[in-house]
Amino acid sequence: MAQDPGVCEVVKQLDQACREAGFFYVKGHGIPETLVKEVRNITHKFFDLPYEEKLKIKMTAAAGYRGYQRVGENITKGVPDMHEAIDCYKELKQGMYGALGKPMEGCNQWPHNPPNFKELMESYISLCTDLSRKIMRGIALALGGLPDEFEGERGGDAFWVMRLIGYPGVSTANGKCTPENDIGCGAHTDYGLLTLVNQDEDITALQVRNLSGEWISAPPIPGTFVCNIGDMLKILSNGLCESTLHRVINNSLTYRVCVAFFYEPNYDAAVEPLEVCVRRSGGTRRFEKAVYGEHLVSKVQTNFVM
Repeated sequence: MAQDPGVCEVVKQLDQACREAGFFYVKGHGIPETLVKEVRNITHKFFDLPYEEKLKIKMTAAAGYRGYQRVGENITKGVPDMHEAIDCYKELKQGMYGALGKPMEGCNQWPHNPPNFKELMESYISLCTDLSRKIMRGIALALGGLPDEFEGERGGDAFWVMRLIGYPGVSTANGKCTPENDIGCGAHTDYGLLTLVNQDEDITALQVRNLSGEWISAPPIPGTFVCNIGDMLKILSNGLCESTLHRVINNSLTYRVCVAFFYEPNYDAAVEPLEVCVRRSGGTRRFEKAVYGEHLVSKVQTNFVM
């Protein structure tokens, strides 16, 4: 695999992107563009429904933090975010991970309206999981490891999270924009390994902070996913890969949809720097061991108002 010239070129590009930016675009990914667009379209249809209809799948702690949350219920660093969302997670059976898994146990709350919502999303999740695994194999090679570094005990039974997010456009009064709070989602890093962002093509709202501390727009490019590195990969790479701060500001008058798929380690994985990464970064371990499930639960239980 590592001897293939095409693979070597992609690995080289991944290495540069993960070290220098923590963000990159992926094209030629194999997921049909018709499906990518239909996922956004059906998400728009759900968010267009009356509030009472959307509340039928309201997120609760009892549902494992799965379901719908209205604008302002998601919190980033103490500030309500101006978006609504449906949160979904890989389903955990009761007792599967003992006390570690209990807060996240439950079934996803899929809406019955629009029809075929569940079936479409489950097909999409399956394809995103396969794509993420392939990208992670490339990142493993880029770090100087074997292609399967992020499988087995680390990610052989990878957990996943998906957020279907709707960002209202700015409101207008007397011809002037009067956003109550223009931050659709405050500055944050993602929790896991890798994120695939499927965003509306006609609105630029995602911003990434570069090494100089400047906020750079990540405009939609048709036929691509925006990918970014999460906290767990930063630990595994001993800091060689950067989990970059990003935020969303929708300054458009148009409602914006983004579907974010988060590819994570095994729920119970004990995540610590890979030996090959410790050697490549000076020989000192820069991060303590972290259990992914504990990291996720600590974030989820402080990020939502219910």
